[in-house]
Amino acid sequence: MEAITRLSLNLKSFKYPDGTEALFDISVQIRRGEFVGILGSNGSGKTTLLKVMDGLMKDFEGTSGLDGSDMKRLSPKEIYRKIGLVFQNPDDQLFAPTVFEDIAFGPINMGAPEQEIERRVTAALQAVGMEGNEKKSIHNLSFGQKKRICIAGLLAMGHEILLLDEPTAGLDPMGEYKMMNLLTALNRENKVTIVMATHSVDLVPLFLDTLYVLSKGRIVRGGSPEEVFTAPQEMAQVKLRLPQIAEMIYRLKHEDNMPFGKIPLTIGEARREILKLYA
Repeated sequence: MEAITRLSLNLKSFKYPDGTEALFDISVQIRRGEFVGILGSNGSGKTTLLKVMDGLMKDFEGTSGLDGSDMKRLSPKEIYRKIGLVFQNPDDQLFAPTVFEDIAFGPINMGAPEQEIERRVTAALQAVGMEGNEKKSIHNLSFGQKKRICIAGLLAMGHEILLLDEPTAGLDPMGEYKMMNLLTALNRENKVTIVMATHSVDLVPLFLDTLYVLSKGRIVRGGSPEEVFTAPQEMAQVKLRLPQIAEMIYRLKHEDNMPFGKIPLTIGEARREILKLYA
């Protein structure tokens, strides 16, 4: 059975107030339960695209849909019941003194009763691995913890689609993997549909189902990571590179004539390909 499309965008053109064309010729279909990446270098238009998907920007030429409804005709309340955007800098999103107050803000404004608010906050904190921190001051959280609380705030509002702008930015390598493992768990266990803007090519093959490459406001390639990452020259044209392991195997195959059958994207895949050569 084909997965249901939850979020769709067919954008012909989006221009900033000064007339600069920021996005054009973009067609994206986000299906229920997908983990999707928008990959692009700085300045490619990733943040703007997420804001269009989130309904924050509706003044564009084209159409956008949420569960089959025209998003341009939906009220903010109707949109934000289902979809939420996590900003790159969590300090732009967090404002309450404590963790509980920040996560509870959305359910309170939705009119949820007190017991329901407490239930939602507790469940959201458990989902992001931050249970027991309800009374903790926002200012005493680490950068990575703040990002988790931003996600918890959207989950507490019942959001089923999360849009994340560079969720691993500012994190150390271990923090990056913890964040990606969290998002993978939300996607697979909680069935949250996730769209993530990133420029981290090394993380993409490990976690994402579908990948779109954005360059100068236009999607230039889309598909699975295996379909998108083909050759370093093509990635360099959009100011990106292959994952490091893929770059190494590509060079061994094309410059040193080693007979690799495919270009692996992960260490595990590379190990299996190397073992085949010596079997």
